Amino acid sequence: MMMIINGPLLPQQKPPLPSSLLIYLYLGHFLSRWDARMWEFSVGLYMINVWPDSLFLAAACGLVESASTALLGPLVGQWVDKVTYVKVLQIWLLTQNISFMVAGGTVVALLLYSDLKTTNFVAFISVVILVNISGAVGMLSTLAGTILIEREWVVVISEGQPPGVLTKMNSIIRRIDLTCKLGAPVISGFIISFVSLTASAVTLTLWNVIAVCLQYWLLMHVYNWIPALSESSYKRMSRLSPTDLEESSSTSQEEKSLLSYDGKILELNQNSFGRKIIEQFTKIPLVSAWRLYLQQDVVLPGIALALLYFTVLCFGSLMTATLEWEGIPPYVIGIARGISAIIGIAATFLYPILESSISTLRTGL
Repeated sequence: MMMIINGPLLPQQKPPLPSSLLIYLYLGHFLSRWDARMWEFSVGLYMINVWPDSLFLAAACGLVESASTALLGPLVGQWVDKVTYVKVLQIWLLTQNISFMVAGGTVVALLLYSDLKTTNFVAFISVVILVNISGAVGMLSTLAGTILIEREWVVVISEGQPPGVLTKMNSIIRRIDLTCKLGAPVISGFIISFVSLTASAVTLTLWNVIAVCLQYWLLMHVYNWIPALSESSYKRMSRLSPTDLEESSSTSQEEKSLLSYDGKILELNQNSFGRKIIEQFTKIPLVSAWRLYLQQDVVLPGIALALLYFTVLCFGSLMTATLEWEGIPPYVIGIARGISAIIGIAATFLYPILESSISTLRTGL
């Protein structure tokens, strides 16, 4: 005689993630981050050699890339939220690699035709502008890829897994970025010091030509073999459609209610004119993004973390160009930057241990 025992159903845990798919994910992320780190380190050295008498070009390049990220970053984030994973992946990889190809090619032209500044200043400025625009587009596309992999795919893949899986994946993703921050400047610095700047720019261009196909194959393999990603992408799209319908219906209802008050239309328009201006202003992506951020619980810790960066020097393009301007060899700059990255890599090993031992809050403190 069989007995059926009724009891509470325990949540089913998903099977462990295939290690091969995770390796594909990490390798694809590594290739994309290596592109960005090579350009981030080398662009300052390129600009200071194109115009040795001034830091203006290096500063302008850093300003354009930082300003584009600050102003257009919210648009990139909103676009990633409204498009399928596959579309984001395709446009991200295509835009990032083509942008760095163009940037590397234009740098090669500037270095080969070093007298262009004196013979045709208009053409020189045009090529420099093209370098800045290509670099800025490359960094924006890198931001889209970072959002897709680090904020979307890692979270979706770790759902239903043991609690430590998400922490481990985040640590590995961060470790990959810091490894690229360690290796790319060192290799680029040695190429610049012991071969030439032109060879470094050619290497950057060829790397993007070769890497784009491999990145796409690796990441699409991950997408096709992990059903949770396609399911999450479908849910995102289906979630957006009802919202659009609700917004359109609410708009039509508002229009009908306004038309019903024929005698007060002019008065309502006059009273709400200033309010409409404020509403339109708050709908600007940059403003709405800041409003959304200020409503989050982590706003104060985030601001504190941002203020922390005011107390340290960063190996950005301007600082790299300044060190080169002062006569420090590029390979020494690359090694120094690598040492700083090693400290960051050590933190990715230390954080999971502390987080599991003394909780997330105490680890942050």
